[in-house]
Amino acid sequence: MTLDFLREFEFFTGVPDSQLRALCDFLMDEYGTDPRRHVIAANEGNAAAIAAGYYLATGKVPVVYLQNSGLGNIVNPAASLLNEKVYAIPCLFIVGWRGEPGVHDEPQHVFQGEITIRLLEDLNIAAFVIDRDTTGEQVRAKLEEYRALFAEGKQAAFVVRRGALEYEGRHVYRNAYSMKREEAIERILHALGSETLVSTTGKASRELYELREAQGQGHGNDFLTVGSMGHSSSIALGIALHKKDRRIWCIDGDGAVIMHMGAMAVIGAAHPDNLIHIVLNNEAHESVGGMPTSAGSVDLPAVARACGYPSALSVSRPKELDAALEDAKNAGRLTFIEVKCAIGSRGDLSRPDGTPRENKAAFMAELGGGI
Repeated sequence: MTLDFLREFEFFTGVPDSQLRALCDFLMDEYGTDPRRHVIAANEGNAAAIAAGYYLATGKVPVVYLQNSGLGNIVNPAASLLNEKVYAIPCLFIVGWRGEPGVHDEPQHVFQGEITIRLLEDLNIAAFVIDRDTTGEQVRAKLEEYRALFAEGKQAAFVVRRGALEYEGRHVYRNAYSMKREEAIERILHALGSETLVSTTGKASRELYELREAQGQGHGNDFLTVGSMGHSSSIALGIALHKKDRRIWCIDGDGAVIMHMGAMAVIGAAHPDNLIHIVLNNEAHESVGGMPTSAGSVDLPAVARACGYPSALSVSRPKELDAALEDAKNAGRLTFIEVKCAIGSRGDLSRPDGTPRENKAAFMAELGGGI
């Protein structure tokens, strides 16, 4: 189905999703990152609040796009800000349906997929499913129904199945850096040896897994955070505080660290001397298509220092990274390292063979935390 129906709306905000790649490319080609028309939010709750502000300023209905894994982030603003029993702020949500029952997907999407429609219903958000056979006429007819809901201060959603949206364009994403993320991860693995590692969701964990395989190493030292974007550093903090005899490394991403940046304040306040927090920053949501993050205009090391990290720096070249990793190992203090990386990954990048529960069991056994 084409995206012509979107031209009825004037403001869009959200967090990108690979299942909504056609929508994301359309928005980038039409509006780029012009903040009066299109804002790529830190997280989905942030998008819902921005949308509320747009409505308060204009009286017009905004559009919020997201993967269904982000529904958890909109529960609070949807229930206590937008809902008709509170401020009655209308909004159209466009939700990518990962983990749809009966459709094979990654394990972190399965339960979320099962509860997607039910969760929207519980939030009193009317939902209409768009698939490959849905016509533009059907969508426009549903929008006519939704306009009555919007007039009452209610919200509605289009839930998008895989491959349902069509757009002839293909937006190309680039940045100014040359070091590939996979090379950076390989250098980090060389530095940490057999120490404990928590890695963020998306392609970084997939590349980490493949590097371990290529080097004939096991995976027991690595916790692969396949879901819960933005929480890897908090997981690493929880481990570091209770395994003071171990050094804990965290490989984070720029989109992830921005999604829940408050975690950095908590880490800084706890100041664990045995935690090294590394952010691979390619200024993009690459794992879900490549839309830019706001990390290109944020001084992340300055944020880390303001949050209480005693050591924070940025590198963009392999030798700089090697030196920073060695210094972090020898310093014995909480350290933040931003690694500026290029956008891009291998086309044949695979996914881990084991299940998340198997990863957890192996990791806890190695860590001595029981099972």
